[in-house]
Amino acid sequence: MDNIFLTGFMGVGKTSVGRAVARQLGWTYVDTDDVLERIAGKSIASVFAEDGEDAFRLLESQALAEVSGAERQVISTGGGMVKSPANRTLMRESGFVVCLEATPETIVQRLFPNGVGQGTVRPLLRGANGETPLERARVLKAERAEAYSHAEWTVHTDTMAVSDVAQEVIRAARKVGGVDNGPSRGAPDLAAVVRSSAHSCPIFAGTGVIDRLGELCRDVGLTTTAYLISDSNVFYSHGRRAQVALESADIPVHTFVVPAGENSKSLETLELVYQWLAEQRAERGHFVVGLGGGVVGDLAGFAAATFNRGLPLVQAPTSLAAMVDASIGGKTAVNLEAGKNLVGAFHQPRLVVAEVDALQSLPERELASGWAEAIKHGLILDEDLFQTFEEHAEAICRLERPLADDVVRRSMAVKADVVSRDERETLGLRILLNYGHTIGHALEAATAYGELLHGEAVAIGMTAAVRISRWMGLIDDDLVARQDALLKRFNLPTSLPGADRDAVRQAMSVDKKTSAGSIRWVLLEGCGRSTTRNDVPAEIVEDALEAVT
Repeated sequence: MDNIFLTGFMGVGKTSVGRAVARQLGWTYVDTDDVLERIAGKSIASVFAEDGEDAFRLLESQALAEVSGAERQVISTGGGMVKSPANRTLMRESGFVVCLEATPETIVQRLFPNGVGQGTVRPLLRGANGETPLERARVLKAERAEAYSHAEWTVHTDTMAVSDVAQEVIRAARKVGGVDNGPSRGAPDLAAVVRSSAHSCPIFAGTGVIDRLGELCRDVGLTTTAYLISDSNVFYSHGRRAQVALESADIPVHTFVVPAGENSKSLETLELVYQWLAEQRAERGHFVVGLGGGVVGDLAGFAAATFNRGLPLVQAPTSLAAMVDASIGGKTAVNLEAGKNLVGAFHQPRLVVAEVDALQSLPERELASGWAEAIKHGLILDEDLFQTFEEHAEAICRLERPLADDVVRRSMAVKADVVSRDERETLGLRILLNYGHTIGHALEAATAYGELLHGEAVAIGMTAAVRISRWMGLIDDDLVARQDALLKRFNLPTSLPGADRDAVRQAMSVDKKTSAGSIRWVLLEGCGRSTTRNDVPAEIVEDALEAVT
């Protein structure tokens, strides 16, 4: 069975390496800790505190059993998972097992980058009788050494970059483990593959990929007539390339251009699209291509979801926000006077093709707004991505190649991974993508959607959320400062002085993440680690609002 299991002590890099391996193979990434917390209905720290380690180990085995039945997954396991012979056997039977190694000194440095005593100590590193985390790590590693030795391959990560470790894992999986990721999976422009209940959806991003649109459509079985929907800004700059690419692959194309802007995401415009599709005699075997930003993606997606009870959909996003967020996940909708996105459907695309060269024509403000969503992905789920933004902010803003292509692909992969694991927001994982959105959406509504771009509102919302995270004791001041500094380097706002706080509070009260009167906040537990809380005191929320308005 094609799976890759990553074992090893805490702090060796299983999460960041696992995501990198999954991204390069086009597989699904799974962390058994996430599955365990879903089964338990509470955090790992709470399981240890309330139920003890024995209960935790039982839940750990249940989580492993649940994930082992699927294929084409990269699975990060808990540090003590291998202590159980039954767990080791199940992993060997279900895939290729790689142990990531590091010295206790390296591990403690990674877990406590600001020094021991700064940040949260993991439950198993809380030693008795004055035992330090380093001493405790040495003891635990020695106890588990025999269990870790059962892995089929070992990679020592102390001095290696995440990307290098990922390459070594893939090399070993192919050469030793016999893992076959398919002839097209390693394509350099492949960012990820979304695996949904309906089908798999490969996601491509890079310079020149729009010229391969027809070829890529054929690769996923779309060979009949295409109905390309775009807007008046995008079509005349990129529409001809898309049209030529489809026709060069012997795919007939019909085009429909809507006025640029949010007003086109309406029932009135949708009806015009329906009438056009009917006039062109669109059949269920034909497919729709949405070429443009979020408005076109939503409009074309909803038309595809509903015309003739559903046509296949290809998303070809041209804005950064659409690339890293809106085009992935299958959410489609149009607006009503009563509110945004009130009429819609989940309709997973068959293919996503993001032409990064299209970003060159975006206004600086719109480009910065898109980076807010990409930075958010790093903060909530991918520390290595966030660090890349920190190390290369100015080069990324200038869209330097190949760096820009790479960070776009990596951000898209984070969203794709979450969608693959929680397609319809039923498991609670997909809500993590709403970091910064509670106050961000409220600010958009309070300003009548006319003052802030969506990413700008999200950046301000993230500024509030990171402070709530700090005041709830989840993170330290360093991460607050790092987030603030990075947002400013990307020319994103961190406050909106003079905003109507009463209007913001009113908008928050009807937030879709509100249940039984309590807002479900997405907060940070560290860089690349996030959680949800519905117990944030009202006074902390008020302090956060005061900090950003």
